[in-house]
Amino acid sequence: MKKKLYIALVVLIIAAIIGYNYIYKDHRDIENEASAFMVTTKEIAEEFLENSTTAEEIYLDKVIEVLGVITESNPSDITIDNTLFCQLNSTNTLKVKDSIQLKGRVIGYDDLLEQIKLDQCYIINN
Repeated sequence: MKKKLYIALVVLIIAAIIGYNYIYKDHRDIENEASAFMVTTKEIAEEFLENSTTAEEIYLDKVIEVLGVITESNPSDITIDNTLFCQLNSTNTLKVKDSIQLKGRVIGYDDLLEQIKLDQCYIINN
């Protein structure tokens, strides 16, 4: 009887550890992660306009590098070529009309604003 209790307790502890590690995964290090794609804002915007479902299957949750020109600049985010919204990981000191190359994770497409959303963006150069 005690043997079955110990086995059940060990199985329960192992299941709890596996469950905890599954739920609380480490955060991705986007800055040091290799980019899956390198595109211009025009290229990626055309793909999303043609078929947003297919484009999301390709790009969603992938790290991409993007080239473009800043059209809107706020302290924590920027918009590139009016088609790409980027939430930055650092304070923004960039100006409108600056050319920029950045890396970020694609989190979705906003049909209403026709903007591709990126988060955890890092500036590569400007």
